[in-house]
Amino acid sequence: MSQASDNSSSGQVRADLLSPRELAQLGDLEFVARQVVQGFLMGLHRWPHHGFSAEFAEHRAYQPGDDTAHVDWRVFGRSDRYYVKEYEAETNLKAYLLLDVSASMDWSSRPDELPAKLWYAKQLTACLALILLRQGDAVGLVAFDDRIRETVAARGGRRQWTQLTRRLGGLQAGRQTVVHTILREVGARLRRPGLMVLVSDLLVDPEETRRTLQALRHRGHEVLVFHILDPGERELPAMPDAQFYDPETGEELPVRLSDVRAEYRRAVADVLAEWQKELGRHGVDYSAVSTHEGFTAALRAYIRKREQLR
Repeated sequence: MSQASDNSSSGQVRADLLSPRELAQLGDLEFVARQVVQGFLMGLHRWPHHGFSAEFAEHRAYQPGDDTAHVDWRVFGRSDRYYVKEYEAETNLKAYLLLDVSASMDWSSRPDELPAKLWYAKQLTACLALILLRQGDAVGLVAFDDRIRETVAARGGRRQWTQLTRRLGGLQAGRQTVVHTILREVGARLRRPGLMVLVSDLLVDPEETRRTLQALRHRGHEVLVFHILDPGERELPAMPDAQFYDPETGEELPVRLSDVRAEYRRAVADVLAEWQKELGRHGVDYSAVSTHEGFTAALRAYIRKREQLR
């Protein structure tokens, strides 16, 4: 796709195509999430909101990219201005966004260039919440480290968006992560099957976490996992060769850092593949996202998941 086709009709680059570093300079969480979601939806050729039942809510000024089917031509005839009808959609799904706010999330390998994992995760969570609410779904939030730090009950509507962004914006990194106990607790609260979206760097007990995710899936819940990764976790930084010294034996071992870096890269790839394989076997959707990339790929992963539930 050409750069020109990625731009809006006003000549500005869509916010969802900007880097996290550029987005972090635009404004607060609520503003950035709105801009990212608006750009993302403009770029979709097929939007899963079609077919959802809804009730008319209010008018707003037409914006480039709006569906002309929603233009109110009667208002145009009276005012000579284009307005579109906005709708309050009926709730179709109850979703909980589970956000890891543990200490490991408050890290960036290049603080001057990249946002911390927690900034990225909060922004992604806000974008997902906005899309869910626009689809007419009820959305709740659970932020946790070794215990639940913040909860917002699942509801729909515009007030819920304000509530969610306010709570998200105030979250700070906490202590270590214990994902599996939190997942069990949240799963026990849901009276009927819903969608559970986990946003975490997954520095956790992998076996316990996978078993809990699989158990939730077997109980009828739909589960989507976003594995947040800093580029420094995928690739060791470039360094000169080193001499390692064993203080017990006095032995010195020369190490070529290029060899260690290649082995590390393979080990990380194996870990990610294992998450993908083991969760996929039980119908849990898994997506690894990097903090140096925009949000389009992650939001498309959500859209694919949501379409499966229609």
